[in-house]
Amino acid sequence: MLFRLLLLFVLVPFVELTLLLWLSEMTDWTYALGLIVVTGLVGTFLARSQGFRVYREIQSELAQGKLPGKSLADGAMILFAGGLLLTPGILTDIFGFSLLLPVCRAFYVRLLMARLRVQMFSATPGGQPDPFGDDDMAPQQGQGFPGELRQDRIIDSYVIESPKPDEPE
Repeated sequence: MLFRLLLLFVLVPFVELTLLLWLSEMTDWTYALGLIVVTGLVGTFLARSQGFRVYREIQSELAQGKLPGKSLADGAMILFAGGLLLTPGILTDIFGFSLLLPVCRAFYVRLLMARLRVQMFSATPGGQPDPFGDDDMAPQQGQGFPGELRQDRIIDSYVIESPKPDEPE
């Protein structure tokens, strides 16, 4: 985990800086600077408008008594996209703009959920119910994800009736 964070905070800025320097050499430094400013402004506007739309969706779902799971995931991704678009760089801007597109955002949510499922089921015996409600992606009985711990157990149970609280024993 520490290695991944090191790569994220060292390698990504290095690549971004290299791309910006290359862009300024190929065009002009004012073009590169203008690109950073314009993507920051446009990204902020788009993130704000998308964020207000998702905020209204969350309020509507809560008023209907529904859990706003998908809308909350969309809101988190839009917030993350806003942060990426304020960060100077080409790759972060591309990824940030893709997070603002609902089609791409739905794809990223599916990827994230699939990854969470694999992590959740990799440490439990196979055949557990799907906590996300998508039974088509849950492992079937006798099947599991690669590397899954398999321990088939038969648990026998019976009911012990106890007297009701208002009845004498």
